[in-house]
Amino acid sequence: MGTKEVRVAKDPLKQFSKEVFIRVGFSPEDADVQADVLVWANLRGVDSHGVLRIPWYVELVDKGHMHPRPQIQVQKETPATVLFDADYAPGPVVTVQAMNRVIKKAREVGIGWGLIRNTMHQGAIGYYSLMAAREGMAGIALVCNPPNMAPHGARAAGLHNSPIAIAVPGNRHRPLLLDMATSVAAGGKLTLAMDKGVSIPEGWALDKDGNPTTDPKLATILMPFGGYKGSGLAMMFECLSSLMVGNPLLEPAFQGKEGAMIHHQNSVVAAVNIGTFTDVEKYKAHVDAIIEGLKALPKAKGVDEILVPGEPEDKVYDERLRNGIPLPEGTVQKLRDMSKRFGVPLPAGL
Repeated sequence: MGTKEVRVAKDPLKQFSKEVFIRVGFSPEDADVQADVLVWANLRGVDSHGVLRIPWYVELVDKGHMHPRPQIQVQKETPATVLFDADYAPGPVVTVQAMNRVIKKAREVGIGWGLIRNTMHQGAIGYYSLMAAREGMAGIALVCNPPNMAPHGARAAGLHNSPIAIAVPGNRHRPLLLDMATSVAAGGKLTLAMDKGVSIPEGWALDKDGNPTTDPKLATILMPFGGYKGSGLAMMFECLSSLMVGNPLLEPAFQGKEGAMIHHQNSVVAAVNIGTFTDVEKYKAHVDAIIEGLKALPKAKGVDEILVPGEPEDKVYDERLRNGIPLPEGTVQKLRDMSKRFGVPLPAGL
């Protein structure tokens, strides 16, 4: 079992990723967005949603599932809402577009609520809710997929481990950013464990026969966090996204329909204009006060610091921006394969 890592600087890694996506058929602008979302995840330590995903995205294009030059359309729109059909677009491309649209709506009418149907993997969705927080708003994003997680009490996949991200701005402090899956661990962490050559903890996943496993190569069914709590949230997210756009993703799998398990997503992005309800600067001051109040509480035994949502990732971001992004051996080999296939020079050190 090996855990050897190589450090790579942010900008060269992003440029490499962008060039690969251009070779795959993305426009330069879309390739830049796609690369930015992936490398942002790596910078924050969310390596499960970083550049290790590149070969999978390329595979989705090869199979015709992801459209590198999608015909994204607005199908319905009101002053506060919008529905996008993504035409199986690269997830970050349509989601950045949709979040910018709902932020504009929130400026005009107080709230923007966007639904996206038929998109592909969207990366770390905290990226999108943070877009709203940086504009002094509250941001929300959630995602649904075909089943990959066992509902509470089951030993077969029936739900998706649908993630949700909520971000709000602070003043002295960085925005609070809660970004979590409804499973014990995100699916990408299984891939990361394979790239690192390590086992996964007990309770993360089941094998194809519904038996618990610590081997990431055998793990195919994720487990919900908090039992019925994660399971219940995942079910309701399907109701708020997929069913709302008339594109159910769980139901076809139960009916055994052909292609039901092919990867595609529906999602929600929303922005709330805080200034519609209260003074924005006072709101930010209250966020700061909550953060500082929590961090001043007596610490549990063995705890050095009480952390708030997004803070662990912010600390990793600062360190990796200075010292480079560590990539495990398996991920490095994937990038080398991409380099060889597309003739894109590797970043220094790889």
